[in-house]
Amino acid sequence: MRNNTVLTETILSQLLFHYPTIHQMPASLQHLVCQTAVPLHLPANHLLFQEGDACLNFVMPLSGSVRVVKPDVSGREIMLYRIRPGDSCILTVSCLLGNQSYAAYGIVDRPVTAVVIPKPLFIDLITQSEPFRLQVFQFFGQRLAQLLKLIEEVTFHKLDQRLAALLLRRGPLLYTTHQQLADELGSVREVINRLLKEFKARGAVEIERGKITIVNDAVLKQLAEAERDFSR
Repeated sequence: MRNNTVLTETILSQLLFHYPTIHQMPASLQHLVCQTAVPLHLPANHLLFQEGDACLNFVMPLSGSVRVVKPDVSGREIMLYRIRPGDSCILTVSCLLGNQSYAAYGIVDRPVTAVVIPKPLFIDLITQSEPFRLQVFQFFGQRLAQLLKLIEEVTFHKLDQRLAALLLRRGPLLYTTHQQLADELGSVREVINRLLKEFKARGAVEIERGKITIVNDAVLKQLAEAERDFSR
């Protein structure tokens, strides 16, 4: 991890671009952000936070991405969401406001440059800047809706439906591994490998090392829209 102590002009410009509500804050709060915020540089696979950690800072990504995952007792993971430039981590927000510890893991997908502000300043921004507060809570609501949809998919949709839907969202060409798909869907590589072979046998996809190409999206749409199985 590489940290500087001050915001460079480049970092400040990126911060204002991705988080424009800072422009709308009172001058005193803008000054506090510039004086208190710290730039952060994290490599791929760095553990940003883990289950049980105290939440002390609010992180505003400017580049790269972080995946937030929840493991189960068997070691499998399900990806809850990704944090990208301009986003806020709703788990971090809930922990900061509720004085709770993290209940999941944040793992850097692609090298991250971010700006970090300490909890006391975050609370000041939430309470004293309406534009910042609205931005944080609007994103919170959007992300919560996505999490509810994820719960619905995990609870009511079979894995082949969820895999087909994922391929359709990210296709027609996906540069990914079977293990990465398994992690994202909360499954294991062997099951994803079997399902992809079935999709290939039905003429839906072509599979190469690290690459999946959709060749017949109609088959995948039929799989993704299949009747839900409520008996699982």
